[in-house]
Amino acid sequence: MQRLSPSSPLLTLPGAVSAEGVDEGVAAHYGDLFREQRSLADGSGVVDLSHRGVITVTGDDRLSWLHLLLTQHVSDLPAGQATEALILSANGHIEHALYLVDDGTTTWAHVEPGTQEALLAYLESMKFFYRVEAADRTAEFAVVHLPAGSIAPVPDGAAVRETPYGRDLFLPRADLESYATEHGPAVGLLAYEALRVEQHRPRLGFETDHRTIPHELGWIGSAVHLQKGCYRGQETVARVQNLGKPPRRLVFLHLDGSEVHLPAHGAEVRLAADGPEGRKIGFVTTSVRHHELGPIALALVKRNVPVDAPLLAETTAAAQEVVVEP
Repeated sequence: MQRLSPSSPLLTLPGAVSAEGVDEGVAAHYGDLFREQRSLADGSGVVDLSHRGVITVTGDDRLSWLHLLLTQHVSDLPAGQATEALILSANGHIEHALYLVDDGTTTWAHVEPGTQEALLAYLESMKFFYRVEAADRTAEFAVVHLPAGSIAPVPDGAAVRETPYGRDLFLPRADLESYATEHGPAVGLLAYEALRVEQHRPRLGFETDHRTIPHELGWIGSAVHLQKGCYRGQETVARVQNLGKPPRRLVFLHLDGSEVHLPAHGAEVRLAADGPEGRKIGFVTTSVRHHELGPIALALVKRNVPVDAPLLAETTAAAQEVVVEP
C-alpha cells in the first residue's frame, strides 16, 4: 500500500524513531516503549495516527447510500455514535475496513494508510443517482488517538469517534503539532499496537490476507451486522453464519519471553508437538512486546487446531488463548 499522507511533524520531537512499512511517516516510539505503553494504559498521552487515510461523505443520502455498501447497519446511525464497517469482495473477502462517525452533516472515516485512493474509487463507482459526495481529506485532516480515560479536550468542531478503547479525533492537519504538544506526551505507534494486540483487535493488512472473511477475525457484530439488507459479499457471510464454520480463526499468543527476537508478520505457526519442521497450521499476524504481558502476538490458525495445543511461532514457543471460537 502506498503512503499518501505527508510525514508527521511529530517526527521532529526528541527521541522520535520513524515507523516502517505501511506505518512509515509517524513515530514508532519516542525512546521509551514501555513508558509510552504505561501512559496509554493510564489514560494519558496522544497517539499520532496522521498517516491513516481520511474519507468524508456528505449529502442527504449519505447514510442510506453507505448502508447499501457496508457490512454495518448505518442507515439510522445517530450523530456522534462511532461504528466500524467493512467492504467485502463479491466472494466475501475483506477489502476495506472503515472506522466511522457521523457528525450530523458529514460521515467521517479513517482507513488504513494508502487504502483511501482505492476506497474512494470504489465509492465513486457506486454513486449512481444518490445525493452524495465522497472525498479524500487526508491532506487536510490528521487522526489522533486519545486513550480511554484521557481528559484531553476535544477542540470545538472536531469530529470524534468515542469507543471503549478511547477517542479518535479528526483534527485539521495544521493543528496536529500544537495539539500534541499541549496535551501530550506524544506516544508512538508501537505502544498503541501493543494495546491493540492485548485487546484482540484485528487490523486490515495485518490480521487479513487476500482470502480472509469476517468470521475468522471476530468482526461479526462489531463490524458486520447480520440483520441488514443486501451488500456485496453478504451471501458468504450468511452462508458461513448459518451453515458452517470459517476455515481459520484468530488466536492470541503468549510467546516465550526468553527469545530475543519477535516472530515477524507471516511467521509460520506449527503444533509444538510436530517441531519446527512440522506442517504449517497458520501464521503470525502481529507480534509486540507488552509492558505487563511480555512478548505477545495475534495469529491466524486453522479452525480445527485444538484450543489447548502448545504452538511454535517459527522456533518460538507459544501458548494460545481463544479469540474466535472454533
